[in-house]
Amino acid sequence: MELTPFVDSLQRELAVAAAAGGPEAESLAERLTAALESAVRLTLQEAVVDAAAEITVALAPGSVDVRLAGRGLAFVVTPPATEAPTVTPPVTSPVPTPGEEEGGTSRITFRPSDRLKADIEAAAEREGLSVNAFLVRMLTLAVRSSVSEAGARHLGASPVATPRGGQRLSGWVR
Repeated sequence: MELTPFVDSLQRELAVAAAAGGPEAESLAERLTAALESAVRLTLQEAVVDAAAEITVALAPGSVDVRLAGRGLAFVVTPPATEAPTVTPPVTSPVPTPGEEEGGTSRITFRPSDRLKADIEAAAEREGLSVNAFLVRMLTLAVRSSVSEAGARHLGASPVATPRGGQRLSGWVR
């Protein structure tokens, strides 16, 4: 997807708007359009990446990735795998239904160990997904599983063993 036509269109619209303000405004608009070109391109890229993330959620287990291609963008669409994954957590609906989501997408910072990152990348590759699509899917499954299990326990708390031999409580409070 070439972004230049969109950037050029915005520059033309700015020039038209500035013309109404007179020669001083037109001169200022000319100076600003060159300076704003990279910011406009970056904003358009962010909007397209956010849209691809929303489409990926709707396509799960498929995905859409956006990649830089020169000064434009390229899309990589990964359809769902034809064979069932080897391990599938017991969840009734891994993909949000329309209206179930609370809005757009968000970004978070996630800093796994190098070993865990390599394991995540390998698992995503086995599933034929991008790392982002794989993490969104796995987190959705994990969150929904924990909510389902909590509901099955009638929103009670249950002790869970920790790696160091202790226990912690997890559950819901009314």
